[in-house]
Amino acid sequence: MSTPISNIEGYHAHIYYTPETRRQAEKIREIMGSKFEVILGRWHDKPVGPHPISMYQVAFSIAEFERLVPWLMLNHKDLDVLIHPLTGNDLADHSDFALWLGNKQPLDLSRLV
Repeated sequence: MSTPISNIEGYHAHIYYTPETRRQAEKIREIMGSKFEVILGRWHDKPVGPHPISMYQVAFSIAEFERLVPWLMLNHKDLDVLIHPLTGNDLADHSDFALWLGNKQPLDLSRLV
């Protein structure tokens, strides 16, 4: 059984960073905020929800996907990035439907059940 793409209401990108890579995360955040139609979430300097390390979230529309994601592919540098759709199924969105740039982080999916 397939999931229709009409279930996608938007997207989130989670930009992961460490104390050593925070400045790079700041630069990427500044560019995303100025060049793209996004909603920049709060900084989380410690694990939150299913995310194992520090991160911030970027929300964006279906229409912005084709501009933002290719830019992130080419410019995420040493940062790991999780991109997932918003379908109303948080568990599937963060696992089965997830796209990773860089290294895949070990999410605590039990927090989404």
